[in-house]
Amino acid sequence: MTKIVFMGTPDFSVPVLQQILNDGYDVIGVVTQPDRPVGRKRVLTPPPVKVEAEKHGIQVFQPEKIRQHEELEKILALNPDLIITAAFGQILPKELLEAPKYGCINVHASLLPELRGGAPIHYSIIQGKEKTGITIMYMAEKLDAGDILTQVEVPIAETDTVGSLHDKLSAAGSQLLSETLPKLLKSELVAIPQNDEEATFAANIKREQEMIDWSKSGEEIYNHIRGLNPWPVAYTTFNGAVIKIWWAEKTNALADKAPGTIIGLDEQAIIVSTGNSTAIRILQLQPSGKKKMSAEQFLRGAGSHIQVGDCLGEKQ
Repeated sequence: MTKIVFMGTPDFSVPVLQQILNDGYDVIGVVTQPDRPVGRKRVLTPPPVKVEAEKHGIQVFQPEKIRQHEELEKILALNPDLIITAAFGQILPKELLEAPKYGCINVHASLLPELRGGAPIHYSIIQGKEKTGITIMYMAEKLDAGDILTQVEVPIAETDTVGSLHDKLSAAGSQLLSETLPKLLKSELVAIPQNDEEATFAANIKREQEMIDWSKSGEEIYNHIRGLNPWPVAYTTFNGAVIKIWWAEKTNALADKAPGTIIGLDEQAIIVSTGNSTAIRILQLQPSGKKKMSAEQFLRGAGSHIQVGDCLGEKQ
């Protein structure tokens, strides 16, 4: 039986691991990131993949850096026939890439060479793409640059968020891997090199990228909001305080005020002018230090002082 080492960390990776196990492969070890502090109370929390692996009694390794000699030797000692990664979070060293009989393959959440990097799901929505997908490819020492084995397209709905698209892609990745592995192990696949000239990148989201730029078009702002929902969440500011914007609607209503100006308040929304003379209806938000709430709840409480003509998005 083919001996597999699986490497992954977040929720995205869990269905992939489950599929490998359901298909009857021998997972002899799981490599994931170390436990990290989570939440305001900084509770030390295991990665989702570790939790899943322990349910099945699989040996778990949690190297801070897989390139460290001692950690690398532990994994090499397992003598796997194949290494499969999915959102692991570290680039594998050459020694490890060359060790397995069938190589190292990765389940990546984009149609490579588009959106190489750690946040392809976010950027596919932020950039307003109508489709993305899953690529299974051989791993290389360069980020997401290995030869492509198989791909599948996944459409992006107008109302998709990072959360909903994440779940679609995780399921698609699991299914594609299930279809790919038998062909890979029988040497029935021809790997296709990526065209580096067509590569685009999706680096992890930085804090400054989370802030809404009201000078952009209504369409771009809408994509920005859903492309950061439910994590890390877009935000704006008002009177120096941060307000997270969880959900909004596009509208074709014309707005002749400066971008970021509140041009209307109704029972369900805060209506804000954008950079292309259209407006965004803010429907769900979260003031600093409070829980997520509807615009209606906000306007009855913490936001009762907000008026038409006020401006969002001043620099902190």
